Amino acid sequence: MSAPDGSPVGAERTIGQLFASATAEMSALVHDEIALAKAQLKQDVKRGATSGGAFSMAGAVLLFSLPMLNFALAYGIRTWSDWNLAICFLLSFAANVLVAVVLALIGVVFAKKAKKSKGPQKVAASMKETAGVLQKAKPHPRPELAQDRVPEAIEAVARSSS
Repeated sequence: MSAPDGSPVGAERTIGQLFASATAEMSALVHDEIALAKAQLKQDVKRGATSGGAFSMAGAVLLFSLPMLNFALAYGIRTWSDWNLAICFLLSFAANVLVAVVLALIGVVFAKKAKKSKGPQKVAASMKETAGVLQKAKPHPRPELAQDRVPEAIEAVARSSS
């Protein structure tokens, strides 16, 4: 079994390896948060599109069905009853308005669902929580080197850089 950077588990890793591992994990976390935000926004957009489609259909039904349906329904009512033709046309218009109201109510239901969705707010809260945890993280204390070894280490670094 090995760590994400390929070193064996239990082996001491260098600071560079630890930093690379932490950077990779942080990058993966940010990518996952972005993917979550995209998925939630996609769902909200889909609900909004459904709501808009229902409202559009309600308007289209009311607009395009009025002439044909009014004539057919009015003459049908007139055929089945002996009512005045004007009353028959009013009844057919009322039926069309009823269909449009039902479609508009469907649009309202979907609009409320899209408005109630808190997808982006949840992702933002999660990101703030992650940032808060990372700000509170403290490094592990390192063992101090003996005083006689410190100048040697400085000299070795100075020699390698020149």
